[in-house]
Amino acid sequence: MKDLQEVFNDLQEVKKEMKEIRKEYRDALSHNSEYADLIEQINDLKEEKKQHEMVAQRDMGSRWEQLEDLKVEEKSLKEMISDISLTNLMKGETVEVRDAYDSLYEPSYTVSFKKTR
Repeated sequence: MKDLQEVFNDLQEVKKEMKEIRKEYRDALSHNSEYADLIEQINDLKEEKKQHEMVAQRDMGSRWEQLEDLKVEEKSLKEMISDISLTNLMKGETVEVRDAYDSLYEPSYTVSFKKTR
């Protein structure tokens, strides 16, 4: 089995190749006038859509504000679930929860690396 550094290096090479291919793709699209026209139409429609959304949000008033508050609370609760589950995992305890229908949920952990210097 490869060691961590070898796999990381392979990942960096794959990312580099993907970046080059995406650049070629964007260049190919930039030379297509029909594509540019479509992008302009899409942007106009997005602006119109945004205006309709803002009118609907304004019409909903406090109900829309409640949704925004609930989004913040949801984020906070998700962070709390993550913290509690990691703490329990480190203690060697079983980490699982059940919903109202008695369905079992187990955590899914991922590891990612970010550049430090």
